[in-house]
Amino acid sequence: MDDGTILYVDYDLFNAGNEELIETTREETAKKHDKHEESRTYEPLCVTVGEGRLIEGFEESLSEAEAEKDYEIDIPPVKAYGERDSNAVEMLGPQQLARQVKDPDNLQVGGPVEIGGRTGTLVMFRAGRARIDFNHALAGKTLRYNYRITKVVEDKGEQVETLLKMTTGSDDFEVEFDGDDVTITIPEYLGYDQQWGMAKFQLIRSLRDSVGVQTIIFRDVHPIREVGEIDEHEGHDHEGHDHGEEE
Repeated sequence: MDDGTILYVDYDLFNAGNEELIETTREETAKKHDKHEESRTYEPLCVTVGEGRLIEGFEESLSEAEAEKDYEIDIPPVKAYGERDSNAVEMLGPQQLARQVKDPDNLQVGGPVEIGGRTGTLVMFRAGRARIDFNHALAGKTLRYNYRITKVVEDKGEQVETLLKMTTGSDDFEVEFDGDDVTITIPEYLGYDQQWGMAKFQLIRSLRDSVGVQTIIFRDVHPIREVGEIDEHEGHDHEGHDHGEEE
């Protein structure tokens, strides 16, 4: 699979050392290992090869894999979440906890702790002193993936729609092509989302790398509202306007 390929992959992730199931996209696997979550929808993961959102070892395997074939791979820590670092385990006294933790009295062993922009795991809390492990929970572990690429997205329109949903979680876009140029009409509510501005820059890069589009126009449409109609996002009326941002 070339970098930029958009695909769907079903996988089971195990700790290779003890065969404990860590994560799965398959409902039957979750049930078999007593990890089933009723509120969750089990479905293949959509990824873009080479984008860097997966651990290195899994990315490398996907780049060499073929669709509709089953694979089992073991990934060493160096290509997963790294080796454990003893220097990443820190002991904090009562005064440090009071200064750096919002509510130190409610700390729970095994729970997350955020200090100075870092998130760790509380491994000991006694007499006002805490030991916090800032290693990733899977650091030092060899990981086993059983996976299958279930679909490779090849249609340009579907590629754009897939990237839009991956980036925003929404499928309420309208997509129009003019040769290698694309116009994307965004849903009105997304215009009020502060994270959309940042997500758009990532989306532009993905559209060019994965789909090969040239000019990208994002189109906002705000229809004229009836008198007394309240905008659920802004709380007041907006005059209709239609503008495009060309990237």
